[in-house]
Amino acid sequence: MFNLLKVHKGLSLIELVVTIAILSILAAVVMPLRGMTAQRTKEIELRRNLRIIRIAIDDFKKTHDKMPDGPQKTGTGYPKSLKQLVEGYNFGDAVGGTKKFLRRIPSDPFNPYRGGEEEKMWGLRSYSDSPDSTTWGGDDVYDVYSLSEGTAIDGTKYKEW
Repeated sequence: MFNLLKVHKGLSLIELVVTIAILSILAAVVMPLRGMTAQRTKEIELRRNLRIIRIAIDDFKKTHDKMPDGPQKTGTGYPKSLKQLVEGYNFGDAVGGTKKFLRRIPSDPFNPYRGGEEEKMWGLRSYSDSPDSTTWGGDDVYDVYSLSEGTAIDGTKYKEW
């Protein structure tokens, strides 16, 4: 009665081939998704860093516009450089002193340059530049954009964000 059940010890060649085929199909599906996930993560970081810098520029302008007219209130009201957002600016009010808007300048995840010069980290536009300008007028910092020539997952160029 106990001889009816045969117990196999080990795997047959067909079982091994089928298992390897299934694993290779799964690996072929997962590998492109992994690369796409890495690019998507960098895109999220780029959008976040652009938003952080642009909010800091807008806060600088709002603070400038709230100040009463005086010797400190000159120009367009935008920072002269990104460094000024980190180092701070004294708007001349009695209470505030030097006000800082960023702890550090966020980096562009798609720009291979990792040095400290802001003109090479981000593309800058001044208030007097056209909205699609690729050269910085140098007067102030009105907007930032990525210097990357790459294309996003959705088909847009990073430097157009």
